[in-house]
Amino acid sequence: MVSRFIIDLRVGPRTLDTAKELVASVAICCGKTNPILLLMDEHLPYPAAILHVFGLIKHRRRRKKGRGRKCKPTLKPPPWLLAGVVKKLRDARGNLLGVTTGALFGRLKDIRGRIQQLGIGCKINTSHLERLNGTLRGQQTRLARRTRNISRLGCMLIWSLWLWRDLYNWARPHGSLDGCCPAMVLGLAKHVWTVLEYSRYPVHVSDLQRRCWVEQREDALLSALDVYQRKKSLPTL
Repeated sequence: MVSRFIIDLRVGPRTLDTAKELVASVAICCGKTNPILLLMDEHLPYPAAILHVFGLIKHRRRRKKGRGRKCKPTLKPPPWLLAGVVKKLRDARGNLLGVTTGALFGRLKDIRGRIQQLGIGCKINTSHLERLNGTLRGQQTRLARRTRNISRLGCMLIWSLWLWRDLYNWARPHGSLDGCCPAMVLGLAKHVWTVLEYSRYPVHVSDLQRRCWVEQREDALLSALDVYQRKKSLPTL
């Protein structure tokens, strides 16, 4: 939350594949070896998606020494990965009864220490994400609870959210950032862009660069277990 820069927005059903795509975007921007802190809700696909992208190979021992088949390797969280979960307790009608927190990966003490070090609170929370969700719904009428400005096509909603994301990162000053935009905090811009500057900025990406980005995302979506079990192709004459 130092820069408030939005990495990615995903539109679609809340499935395991969508969660993998979202976590892969984090891995592409932050790397798979740097210390990472993830704060999330109790969405069920998140643990499997995080292990798929960041997990390391775990070799299990045989139950009986020297006998039986070898155990298949699994994935384990790396030691530098910290993940905290916020669980909301609700009744049968959906009313909020209480909130509990816990550690998904890593020690609870280390997660709280990292949160205090970053200056985003004292306990595990998703308040910054909830605030961003409120800002998104307030500025995007397509996502309002009751509105006629709906998107009848999924691509129209995606394009609208992408435009909002870019304007949020480059053309919107934030009071919590001393009037800077998120791109300025990361050193990607020298001033807050105007909408005219954003619309006139020439963006030309070559086909080679697009293919490199596709390969980079495919590598991020490959788990360590997939790389370990992948068969090497035999040389052909």
